Amino acid sequence: MSYFSKIIGVGSFVPKNVYTNFDLEKMMDTTDEWIQQRTGIVERRWVDDHTSTSDLAYEASLKAIENSGIKKEDIDMIIFATLSPDHDFPGTGCFLQAKLNLPGITALDIRQQCSGFLYGLSIADKFIRSGSHKNVLLVGAEVHSKGLDKTPNGRNVSVLFGDGAGAVVVSRAEVNDPKKDSHIMTTQLFADGSLAKELWLPAPGFAFPKERINEAMIKEGLHYPQMNGKAVFVHATKRMTECLQTACKEASVELNDVDLFLFHQANLRINSKVAEDLGIPENKVFNTIQRYGNTTAATIPLGMDDAVKAGVLKKGMLVASAAFGSGFTWASAVWRF
Repeated sequence: MSYFSKIIGVGSFVPKNVYTNFDLEKMMDTTDEWIQQRTGIVERRWVDDHTSTSDLAYEASLKAIENSGIKKEDIDMIIFATLSPDHDFPGTGCFLQAKLNLPGITALDIRQQCSGFLYGLSIADKFIRSGSHKNVLLVGAEVHSKGLDKTPNGRNVSVLFGDGAGAVVVSRAEVNDPKKDSHIMTTQLFADGSLAKELWLPAPGFAFPKERINEAMIKEGLHYPQMNGKAVFVHATKRMTECLQTACKEASVELNDVDLFLFHQANLRINSKVAEDLGIPENKVFNTIQRYGNTTAATIPLGMDDAVKAGVLKKGMLVASAAFGSGFTWASAVWRF
């Protein structure tokens, strides 16, 4: 028997604390004009001192489950994508599972950074297609703000990131007409580890000779994200363009057939370049980076929920997504919403 999967519920949650570019001007050697010109970001949300990644994920998950129309107890798997876990171990999916009071079900963490949600969507789709699971809660959540260098030294990276969470419920679907019925049509996953150090967090790490972190590493700032911005921009625009074309070909659809594009929100210039290179009209690309910054694994589900609330994403629409991030990893997907 052949199984298919589809997204039946979407939810999101962001902290209430808004930090504008003008707020960042007081912390770093930067300006609102500089940030907007290079990234498109106007503001972002940062958590308070007592909020964790799983706290954000919990709120988004409750909303996704409510919107799905199924009972919480019907969830039989959690996939949690994050690069900012509550703790090094165990996985944050286990902390979320406890908060949701869903003991016994599968809980899986994945660490594919900005590509995390699409990697997770592919995993959820495969588990459901295998027949082993019926309702998967897929969450992307991040608390970046607690790990950023908010001094002038961190300007180039720290202005980019915000906190937030997005979640979807992926469930077994009955598909009679593959061209019309809601279902995940294809997911495409890629990586190139030879470029891992172009965007990474060096410390703490067990690859160091004696200590995973020490005072010298902290003084050097190795516990803050490091990024080669030019390399990321060049590879992101190239790989996102390629994998979108691959996904559309695999799904037997044309780019013109796609009703809405939900790209990862790392930089508005990257998304504009991808759209320009592929001839995608601006009104078909839904961006949220202006309001939230880069929330890494949360950007696509967060944007999906905003698009639904805005009436931009409606049932029956053909959707395509692409993401690129640390690893380097990149991914794409096409689905009927």
